Amino acid sequence: MIHRAMIRCGVLPLLLLLAPCAMVQASTIYITNLTGANEYPSNASPGSGTAMVEYDAIAHTLQVDVQFSDLTSGNTAAHIHCCVSPSASPPTAGVATPTPTFPGFPTGVTSGTYSHLFDLTLTSSFNGSFVTANGGTAAGAEAALAAGLANGEAYFNIHTSNFPGGEIRGFLAPAPVPIPAAVWLFGSGLLGLIGVARRKKPA
Repeated sequence: MIHRAMIRCGVLPLLLLLAPCAMVQASTIYITNLTGANEYPSNASPGSGTAMVEYDAIAHTLQVDVQFSDLTSGNTAAHIHCCVSPSASPPTAGVATPTPTFPGFPTGVTSGTYSHLFDLTLTSSFNGSFVTANGGTAAGAEAALAAGLANGEAYFNIHTSNFPGGEIRGFLAPAPVPIPAAVWLFGSGLLGLIGVARRKKPA
């Protein structure tokens, strides 16, 4: 039987081990590199950074983590803009998250780190105008931001004194398949191979 082949190949124990991880995985991670070249218009800032945003559709939360360095002047604001295609002209959109900056985000500095978990059931987790433009509710704003992230139409932007419109930014894109999910897909592939081998086995 196929389950015996799974045990012999070690696939079944592997899948049983990873099943809890697959079942509880309800979030999507988006990442981007922050550079001056990604700004509109682009600039030659030596500043750089990385941003990671994790959206949980079940818990209705948004985890934001960012690190940045080498800005040419102190930063004045940081937030997520949504929603616009990177190929649009111009590729700019209004702010979706709290203004003038993320709560607790380090300001007036040229380098730093930030980590914050937003409760998306609260309108205070969004820019007021973004809420108004999307039905006037937190649920509407969350749906719009979630769609923007999924469609690659949201970008992270850090503004500074030297570059009021933004010194470094980057469009958020889905992170590569997480290791547990990749192993799960690998295991599923092995199951397919086992099935092919069984069909080819002489009667």
